[in-house]
Amino acid sequence: MQTVGVVGAGAMGRGIAQVAAVAGLDVLLFDARTDAPAAAKAAIGESLARQVERGRMTADAADAAVGRIACAARLEELKAADLVIEAIVEDLAAKQAVFRQLEAIVADSAVLASNTSSLSITAIAAACERPERVAGLHFFNPVPAMQLVEVVPGLATEERVVEALLTLAGRIGKRAVRVGDTPGFLVNHVSRGYGPEALRILSESIATAPDIDAIMRACGFRMGPIELLDLTGMDVSLPVMEQIYRDYYEEPSYRPSLIARRHLAAGFLGRKSGRGFYEYAEGKKIVPPGASRPAGSPGPIWIDPQACNAEALSRRFSDAGAEIDESDAPSSAATCVVAPLGRDATTTAVALSLDARRVVAVDTLLGGASPLAVMRTPLTEPERAAGIARMLGTSDAPLPVINDSPGFVAQRILAMIVNVACGVAQQRIAAPPEIDLGARLGLAYPKGPLEWGDEIGASRIVEILDALYDAYRDPRYRASIWLRRRAQLGVSLLTLD
Repeated sequence: MQTVGVVGAGAMGRGIAQVAAVAGLDVLLFDARTDAPAAAKAAIGESLARQVERGRMTADAADAAVGRIACAARLEELKAADLVIEAIVEDLAAKQAVFRQLEAIVADSAVLASNTSSLSITAIAAACERPERVAGLHFFNPVPAMQLVEVVPGLATEERVVEALLTLAGRIGKRAVRVGDTPGFLVNHVSRGYGPEALRILSESIATAPDIDAIMRACGFRMGPIELLDLTGMDVSLPVMEQIYRDYYEEPSYRPSLIARRHLAAGFLGRKSGRGFYEYAEGKKIVPPGASRPAGSPGPIWIDPQACNAEALSRRFSDAGAEIDESDAPSSAATCVVAPLGRDATTTAVALSLDARRVVAVDTLLGGASPLAVMRTPLTEPERAAGIARMLGTSDAPLPVINDSPGFVAQRILAMIVNVACGVAQQRIAAPPEIDLGARLGLAYPKGPLEWGDEIGASRIVEILDALYDAYRDPRYRASIWLRRRAQLGVSLLTLD
């Protein structure tokens, strides 16, 4: 495979043409807009010139790469291509029309691939007389920087086509994952656990956008889910949410949030419009000042002996200089600290017969030495929650204080991330190691979701989900059978049947 045709000279097509040319392939670039290929080639030249300035490639190599790109004035000029990659608008009818045209132009041995991020490869291929040579080759934006590419066979795709695309991906310096032809493929499917659950939390007024983002950054994410939605743009994110929800026949796990629809209707798209969940000035996020918190001390600290990571949490309080109440039952002056999994502070207080006015819950999912947030009951005295937040954080950056919720913030989002990935594994959309690889490379997750589930513990993830289901009675939170079986057996979530 030496000559690659690219149909569509927008951002994605331009990026695909660039990486192919840099890898030594000859590129034929076509767009229905006659001036677009030349403009794309010029932009590629500028991009590679910047790489030369940074010492990442030589000037000769950059010139040679640009020289390998030819602008095609007519689709028929792609006749010599061994592979044609379509990168046009996300519209099924438009893509089918292009593939019907290409089929009559290219050689019988040529491979036809779509860069679609959301449309069915099987449906695209159905418009062709030879659907067996059609597959998906989904790149991520920006193409030159993103390492991942998804190779997606349709139901009729021949294995030789899949192998050819996997080989090509390696040649152009990408990590390829083979995924099933299902809504969202792999990466867009796996991401259903991050942003959508954060929007659910926000819509319930459990935590503010800055607090949600701060909590998830503390878990290791490069960006919080709300600021990531603002970066992507609600005009991009919501249609994907809605399409995957529809395509899975309104599966509750993928249900979008009303708050997203309102933002789109208002034109609050995010960074590109100057306002989303945050406001922006010259492209920079304006973080609103945090609400003032009452002063005061929480007094002696009594820690529920059954709390998640209770011993490590007790050491953290001791290191902060807290007076620890070690009695079996809390004294009348003590702040009662609980650390539930999946349950809210109120339910925990009632179950332990504690005075809800003195109860403060702490999220210790990632360890008692690294608490993530403080949660109050509707009756918790404000100075107690604020005192615990300062004691477990710093004077400059106390822990976020959130309203009562089953599962805090991190527990809910991480449990959903793991659960959705387990559903992907159960459907055999991708092999378990490739699910983790896709999430790390395609979504910049700090860990693969199955790896993360193993680290937290599958039984703990099931406990969180079961508690969320008990609280909401929403099938959104039912645990994947893949997850539950492995929790019951005490084996890794990467374990195949």
